[in-house]
Amino acid sequence: MAESVKVLPEEIQALIDIHEWDMRTRPGIQRFKELKARSLPSVALDEDLIYESIIPGQEELIHEIRRRHQIKNT
Repeated sequence: MAESVKVLPEEIQALIDIHEWDMRTRPGIQRFKELKARSLPSVALDEDLIYESIIPGQEELIHEIRRRHQIKNT
């Protein structure tokens, strides 16, 4: 999943901060619990768990990032 985000176009990456948590560590497990995630892979945007158990297509992920960025900046 992290690779899907890391290969997004530069203009999309400029809109987001990417944080990856290792599920083998306490901070990773804590973050997983905070998001109320139940399975991997999981992706949260703006503290909302958006994708769980799936890896979204690049176009779908870009659309969701742009939509949320527009809402935050209007």
